[in-house]
Amino acid sequence: MIAISLWRIRESLSAGGRHIDWLGALFVTLGLGGLVNGLIESVYRGWGNLLVVASLIVGCGCLVLFLFVEARVTSPMLPLTLFETSSFSGANLLTLLLYAAIGIFFFLFPLNLIQVQAYSASAAGAAMLPLILLIFLLSRWSGGLVTRYGPRLPLIIGPLVVALGFVLFALPSVGGSYWKTFFPAVLVLGLGMAVTVAPLTTVVMSSVSQDRVGTASGINNAVARVAGVLAIAVLGIVMVNAFGSRLNHKLGQLVLPPSVLESVQADEIKLAALPVPAGVSPATKAAIKEAIAEAFIFAFRVAMLLCAGLSVASSAVAWLMVPNGAPGPSISRSGR
Repeated sequence: MIAISLWRIRESLSAGGRHIDWLGALFVTLGLGGLVNGLIESVYRGWGNLLVVASLIVGCGCLVLFLFVEARVTSPMLPLTLFETSSFSGANLLTLLLYAAIGIFFFLFPLNLIQVQAYSASAAGAAMLPLILLIFLLSRWSGGLVTRYGPRLPLIIGPLVVALGFVLFALPSVGGSYWKTFFPAVLVLGLGMAVTVAPLTTVVMSSVSQDRVGTASGINNAVARVAGVLAIAVLGIVMVNAFGSRLNHKLGQLVLPPSVLESVQADEIKLAALPVPAGVSPATKAAIKEAIAEAFIFAFRVAMLLCAGLSVASSAVAWLMVPNGAPGPSISRSGR
């Protein structure tokens, strides 16, 4: 890979001297770390916990300081002037929304397959293989869509197809053949991502001047990774709350000793991996397991529909902010 990169990829380094933005790196690390830690710990400790409140305050404060620093240092790791073009801003906002949906999906779907549908770890991995293959095999074709139609149309249609894929993932319950339940959804999701990825990369790289393409690519990849982390933290809270609400409703229909009920409710954070308390009858154990599985499926459906909403929102961003022609940089090569 390194040899191919040295051989085929043109150097984009600016002639001007550059310095590492240590202060910016410190603030963005503390900011994202504090924000994600506060969101995750809120599930365990509650929103009023001192650690949660302190983490959120430190995280938000450091992110504000990060933007303040980036606007003033000579060699920022995040040049804010890049966002002056609507195409670059739109492409990154689209990335944030779409990859937030993809991030939480890749976190929750294996849990569904392994903990609820009784797939092995290998089978769960193989279940996602058609999606990866579609993106790989259709990448050249989707790149041609930009030449033929411009980037805007594929970036509108692709996320809408992705949204349809998420809706299809929300339909199956427990059991059933993979080929009739999840395979159609995997194909649709893979097709939607294949239509989207290449045009999105084209918009990002074409929105800036040649000496900024490395920075632009790094920013877009960072946005995608941050989107996934934040989605797991935020939508994970939604998932746990939806699971707990549905589980309590189902357990309320059973006649359970208070100690058993309290034990189950105390472990709701474990979702479908929630253990059944010892000492209950086989019939009660089976009923609790069924309630746990149904509660997880309900919460998974909520999460998939939210992912579909994020995908539709990313399509709207493309419609409103991405130009139809090949975007050109409006940023001076000497600008930060």
